[in-house]
Amino acid sequence: MNSALVYGTITMLAWGVWIVLGDAASDSIAPEMAAFVTYFVATILVGVYVLVTDVSVAVTGRGLALSALAGVGAVTGVVATYIGVSIGSTALVSTLGGMYFVITAIISVLALGEPLSANKVVGIGLALAAIVVINQ
Repeated sequence: MNSALVYGTITMLAWGVWIVLGDAASDSIAPEMAAFVTYFVATILVGVYVLVTDVSVAVTGRGLALSALAGVGAVTGVVATYIGVSIGSTALVSTLGGMYFVITAIISVLALGEPLSANKVVGIGLALAAIVVINQ
């Protein structure tokens, strides 16, 4: 089986469970505190994973900077998600949040020089239609 398919499926399942648990946590404590605990535990677990596997710990300045910027995006997304599910519909927040790939496609075309194909345009259009349909 394709390894990317396996990891993509694990990602889908993990994010699905994460948002439901994040919603429940945000009903019990402040959403910002729930986000803090989530990332604190995640940091520890990733650290343990790095230490017990043969993952390279070599870093570069560029890699550190890009990872830090990715962290800013991740924390912004998780805090916004936790606040969003605490004040509104989990289905709406998770559907919109799950459309991050639309932003990725746009950035890949504008900043990375990937071609804008008819498939990408149709896919983005269908994703936007999905937001409307799911949240009716």
